[in-house]
Parts: sequence; structure tokens; C-alpha cells
Amino acid sequence: MNKGDTIMSVDIGIEKDDREKVAEALSKALAETYAIYMKTHGYHWNVTGPQFRTLHLMFEEQYRDMWAALDELAERIRALGVFAPGSGRRMAELSKIEEGDNDVPSAEVMIANLTKDHEAIASHLRDFIEVADEADDDGTEDLLIARLQFHEKTAWMLRSMQG
Repeated sequence: MNKGDTIMSVDIGIEKDDREKVAEALSKALAETYAIYMKTHGYHWNVTGPQFRTLHLMFEEQYRDMWAALDELAERIRALGVFAPGSGRRMAELSKIEEGDNDVPSAEVMIANLTKDHEAIASHLRDFIEVADEADDDGTEDLLIARLQFHEKTAWMLRSMQG
């Protein structure tokens, strides 16, 4: 591979153009997961109020899952022969999820923000799954379906806390 190339020669039964499209979708999923991970981790540190313990522990479970998912997503991009985005700047460019707040919101606003974010990424993941399906990339589809299930369940749990 020459300096400046973005995709390696890989012979896994998926054409180069399809691998590039799938890697682009995975990169967006990675970036959006990273944005929600960062926001959730910040909320874990800073949550206050009567639901402190419940939210502190729940946010920790969520950010730990997303931390592990970041590695899975990036490694899948690499398995396709493409370099994964590796800077905060690049992640921000690829993500449609808003960054965390400069000020610490109330616990209720944290829950509402994260609900919106998990619903948004779930919607985007459906599009990314379709890209993988069109490329006949079952490995990526499986990974993205698992991520979709996590984000849908997490959104449901957060919505349930809103009453």
C-alpha cells in the first residue's frame, strides 16, 4: 500500500467499491458512537439529584458498552482494508450527534438528550445496515444489528425514566 492510499488490497469476497462504502458507513457509526460515549461518560461524572445513584450506574453501564463497541467498529473497518478515523476532529466531522454540553445539564435534561441521541443513531444505523446489505457484507450487518439493538433498548430505558 502506498502512502496516501485509503484502502488496502483485501480478498474477502466483497468488492473494493463496496468495502469503501461499508467502511464509510461504519466510520459514521463509529463517530456517532464516540459522540454518545463521550456525552454519556461526562454525564456519569456530573449527574446530581435524587436519581444520582441510579443514573450514575446506568450511565456507566452504557458508556462501557459503547467503549467496547468503538473497538469492534474500528476493527471491522480495518478488516475491510480501510483506515478507521482516529482523531476527535474527524469523529466530529462524521457524526450527526451533537457534542456534549459545556455546562452541566440537570439529570432530566441528560436523560432527554441521551434519549434523543440513541434514537438518532438507531435511525442512522438502519441506513448503515442497508449499505452493508447491498454489499452482501453479513459480518458488518451482524455488527450493526447488534449496535441497533443496544441503542433501541437504551433509548427505551431512558424514555421510561421520563415518565
